[in-house]
Amino acid sequence: MKPRNQTRINEFLLAAISPTWQSQATLFAIFLLVYAVTLVGNTLIILTVGSDPRLRTPMYFLLGNLSFLDLCYSTVTAPKMLMDFLATKRSISFDACMTQLFFLHFVGAAEMFLLTVMAYDRYVAICKPLHYPAIMNRQLCSWLVAASWTGGFIHSTVQTILTMRLPFCGPNHVDNFFCDVPPVIKLACTDTYVIELLMVSNSGLISTSSFIILVISYATILVRIRSPEGRRKALNVCASHLTVVTLFFGPCIFIYARPFSTFSVDKLVSLLYNIITPMLNPLIYTLRNKDVKSAMARLRSKETASEKKLPL
Repeated sequence: MKPRNQTRINEFLLAAISPTWQSQATLFAIFLLVYAVTLVGNTLIILTVGSDPRLRTPMYFLLGNLSFLDLCYSTVTAPKMLMDFLATKRSISFDACMTQLFFLHFVGAAEMFLLTVMAYDRYVAICKPLHYPAIMNRQLCSWLVAASWTGGFIHSTVQTILTMRLPFCGPNHVDNFFCDVPPVIKLACTDTYVIELLMVSNSGLISTSSFIILVISYATILVRIRSPEGRRKALNVCASHLTVVTLFFGPCIFIYARPFSTFSVDKLVSLLYNIITPMLNPLIYTLRNKDVKSAMARLRSKETASEKKLPL
């Protein structure tokens, strides 16, 4: 067998959001604020859920896990992107690119599965309230969370292995602000049609099927509740979850559930579900949830009382 006259590239060059330094500095400040709000908001939810005994229920256990995933998800891409705002050369090594791609899909798929679990939790709570404590016990919740992480790991491993096995010997300009499967495999020095089909059937199937399951679960909830008052309460309970689901799955389906053709809007959509959505999740849940807001107020009161007791 003759050796191929190909040399694997050692680094990729990432795209710039704006061509001018002034706008880059402005965007750096904006996205730094977004990332800070993401860190503070999700960390606050995790601390609130973990410290308040009244929130030790399956719903808030899953919410705390969702906030942890959002922290991880935004941290996979945001720090590197912020550094690139201030850099003259936006490069990333091949190994770092594959690592970023792996964790992006690992945490992203785990969050998809977890959102599906949260929909099942709401279905049981609303449609089978008397059996809810027995069905959604702590052991089952822990197993469901572990299954979400495991599913994300398997999905990401498949995506990463398929990408790493491709030969990269030519252009190294990634048409995105971070390493993701669609823009990276376009740089391979071989026909990627079959690989693209495999990856679309993987990522696209997971995102689309999860979203369909979520829609069916909420439709079932509304159908099974007969009274208008009951439906109104059910919508009020599920509204925050539906908002998060739409913001997260909409862009994912747009990116992954189609052939890897490039649209000018792809980079903006990527920013939405990678940077903006993890910030909006804690805001949506806290603004619409009286229990979380009350728990945060109690936590703040405890912190204030502790500070007053400290000796001067």
